[in-house]
Amino acid sequence: MDKIILNGIRFHGHHGVPKAERQVGGHYEIDATLGCHLATAGSTDALIDTIDYAEVVTRIIEIGTQQSFQLIEALAEKIATTILVQFAVEEVHLIVKKLHPPIEQPINYFAVEIFRSNV
Repeated sequence: MDKIILNGIRFHGHHGVPKAERQVGGHYEIDATLGCHLATAGSTDALIDTIDYAEVVTRIIEIGTQQSFQLIEALAEKIATTILVQFAVEEVHLIVKKLHPPIEQPINYFAVEIFRSNV
C-alpha cells in the first residue's frame, strides 16, 4: 500500500481532563500517515487522482481547534474516523502529541499512536 505522510501538523487546542486546561488550551502536534493507492496519480499527475494534502491538514486543524475532548485518545479517534469517511484512504496511522503538558515534571510531550482501517 502506498502512503501519504503529513508530519508536524500543529495547532492550539482546548483538550484535557481538568476544566481549566480545556479553557486555557495547549499546543498539539499530529503526524498522519494515510494508506491509499497512488499509482493513478503518479501516472496522470492530476490532483483529482490523489488526496489533497491541504484539505486533510485543514480538516485535522478544524477538529483540533473547534472541538474539545478530555482525552487525546478521543481526539485521535475523531480525526482518524473523519479522515476514513471523508477521504479516499484505506488506512490511517496517527500520532497525536500534547506538547509541554501542564504537569510538574519536565516532559516534551504526551502522545497516543493509533491505527485505523476501512478494510
